[in-house]
Amino acid sequence: MKKFIEYLKNCWKVEDLRQRILITLLFVTVYRFGSFVVLPGINPGMLEKLQSQTAGGLMSLLDMFSGGAFSNASIFALGIMPYISASIVMQLLAVAVPYFQKMQREGESGRKKINWYTRILTVGILMFQAPSYLINLKMQASAALATGVSWTVFMVPATIILAAGSMFILWLGERITDKGIGNGISLIIMVGIIARLPQAFFQEVTSRFTAITGGGLVMFIAEIVILYAVVCASILLTQGVRKVPVQYAKRLVGNQQYGGARQYIPLKLFAANVMPIIFAQALMFLPLAVVQYSTDSTSTVLQQLLDNRSLLYNVIYVFLVIAFTYFYTAITLNPTQMAEDMKRNNGFIPGIKPGKPTADYIDTVMSRITFPGSLFIAFIAIMPALASLLNVQQAFSQFFGGTSLLILVGVVIDTLQQIESHLMMRHYDGLLNSGHTRNGGVSAY
Repeated sequence: MKKFIEYLKNCWKVEDLRQRILITLLFVTVYRFGSFVVLPGINPGMLEKLQSQTAGGLMSLLDMFSGGAFSNASIFALGIMPYISASIVMQLLAVAVPYFQKMQREGESGRKKINWYTRILTVGILMFQAPSYLINLKMQASAALATGVSWTVFMVPATIILAAGSMFILWLGERITDKGIGNGISLIIMVGIIARLPQAFFQEVTSRFTAITGGGLVMFIAEIVILYAVVCASILLTQGVRKVPVQYAKRLVGNQQYGGARQYIPLKLFAANVMPIIFAQALMFLPLAVVQYSTDSTSTVLQQLLDNRSLLYNVIYVFLVIAFTYFYTAITLNPTQMAEDMKRNNGFIPGIKPGKPTADYIDTVMSRITFPGSLFIAFIAIMPALASLLNVQQAFSQFFGGTSLLILVGVVIDTLQQIESHLMMRHYDGLLNSGHTRNGGVSAY
């Protein structure tokens, strides 16, 4: 505790760091305030059915990522997720389309063009998601609209307001990145998630100590121990284990690189980090869009796809996580490029010929070490569903794994690292002196 207090004092002493932290807090406060500003013409007292709908299933995840704005019919109801979806699409296009591949290699100018295309795509996604949200709002809370105003007339300005709200959140995130501390988009997602934690924790404590089959103190302590273990595993995942199996590590050495110094090829057990879960989760949200326009929204299959605790949902979810782990690892670690870089620097793998044989060998090793990593990521992804088997309340079970926990852990570590770097530049002691988290964090996207 003493070290933590000293750490806060050091943060306050550095003027630039103090200003960045205050600016970050200001923008975060603006975001949280906007989460409670209801759409014009909507009576917040008539949203009980909408709030009940977002208490479970995939709707609860959407509400969590928006910090409760979804269930409040807020101007920020769609949150930052449309931008995340657009970013994922642009990453896929950068792999599959030569035009975007060339743009990605153009450096800063190419990055600006990609960001511009991402914003345009975000607006396009918002033009689809905003009406879908309003259609659902009409179905769940038709009486919430002001008297004398028709839904047909209301949907046009409401769509513009929802789209503008999401773009304003994006602007806030970019300002936090430029003027504040940490990755702004990631921080906004984290704030939305963590805003639900106090209420979820209180509900879980109440259910354990009041229900007849709650289990009382023993079960609650067991939950906390399991949660602690999952958090530690998530830290391991977000930090990225850089060791490969021993039988490969001895051979993955370049003996002649940089003056004869031994250089290990930078392979990670979890090279994809949290991205496979985000990709898979984005696809699992598709049934929510389908149900708005489906004539048979009560079908058994569709209902299971809307329940993130069902067997069908989790089987498909695990398959997608594993598939995207391989996919994202393949696009981030290019064996051919690594083999060419080794050859260019006079490096080699003992017993393996340079060029294509080296690329094939690295690809084989990557495939073998990616498999256990993908299984571990899939296990973290379905932990909320496993926690529900222990009668954990759904709101609290979301913090046992999945995208929410990995984002929380990754963003906290990434932000602390940036604060640490500011303190070290001024020769102040930081909170992470042990060095456990200096190897790189992870952003939410």
